[in-house]
Amino acid sequence: MPVRVGHRDLITTASIGIASAKITDTSSEADTHELLRDADLAMYAAKTAGRDRAVVFDDAMYADAVQDAEARAQLERALAAGEFLVHYQPIVDLPSGRLIGVEALVRWQHPERGLLGPDTFIPLAEETGLIVPLGHWVLAESCRQVAAWHREVPDAGRLRVSINLSARQFQHAGLVGDVAAVLRESGIDPGRVVLEITESLLMRDTDATISTLHELRALGVHIAIDDFGTGYSSLSYLRRFPIDILKIDKAFIDRIATDPDDATLAEAVVQLGRALRLQTVAEGIESLDQHSLLSALGCTYGQGYLFARPAGPAHIEALLRQSRNSGDHRDGTGDWWGPAGAVSPAPPA
Repeated sequence: MPVRVGHRDLITTASIGIASAKITDTSSEADTHELLRDADLAMYAAKTAGRDRAVVFDDAMYADAVQDAEARAQLERALAAGEFLVHYQPIVDLPSGRLIGVEALVRWQHPERGLLGPDTFIPLAEETGLIVPLGHWVLAESCRQVAAWHREVPDAGRLRVSINLSARQFQHAGLVGDVAAVLRESGIDPGRVVLEITESLLMRDTDATISTLHELRALGVHIAIDDFGTGYSSLSYLRRFPIDILKIDKAFIDRIATDPDDATLAEAVVQLGRALRLQTVAEGIESLDQHSLLSALGCTYGQGYLFARPAGPAHIEALLRQSRNSGDHRDGTGDWWGPAGAVSPAPPA
């Protein structure tokens, strides 16, 4: 029923958690706390299921809550113990084959389960807020590493590094200050840093997003839209945002050589980038046919297993040196990733 407040009718809904317990002569205060805890868990289950409903507690809810708490504690311990590491996937200039950059990708070296990919821990890190300190560590570590390559590896001075910013990290009030501090402490040229955000993030609180992007651009870094084509951005939005790079989602690349519709979509993104004076990066290139077609379409850069899998710093440094020695030393061209390459592929990661 509507509730009349002043001159307005307010309609309210409720999410209700229901728990029950038997009252006995031996019931204690602890039993009362458990009953309230169970009702609270059921209430959150009602909210998660869409709100405006009632949910009855069952034991699985408590088991899930305990599991989530243990997982969070493990993440906190791993971050404090330095168990996370950064792998890097090369990004190449498609026409020349030149290695021009790397994308930083976080991994967890779990003491019992081995090397874990981001799908196993990033969602929980997002949910718990630990993605903010974890993302800051990835930003600092990858900038430090690439700055070292700039200093120590011949002809690597223009290598750029792409770093993903999660939605929660992007909305963190201290983001711009954190990025500025990392740039200053690492000594990296800001123009060699690309910060990647998802297309869906652009649609959240648009004015605040534009303001943050302009502040980041003022530091000298570049901005890329990751997984472009999977969200809902319109041309009018793209024109408003200070964007430098569009990354074409792997979903459009997988069948580009066999499905004319996917090829048309990829070409449309490339042409859109060209019209807006943006660079384009194709993700997930795995075959020579995909490489040839994307290059013919005018796509600027690409990354994928055809060139190299994500790998640790030592392997990437070897690739950087291989890239320098595989062609003309003056411009670094040459298919260092081709069949004749001396560096073996990195293990799956």
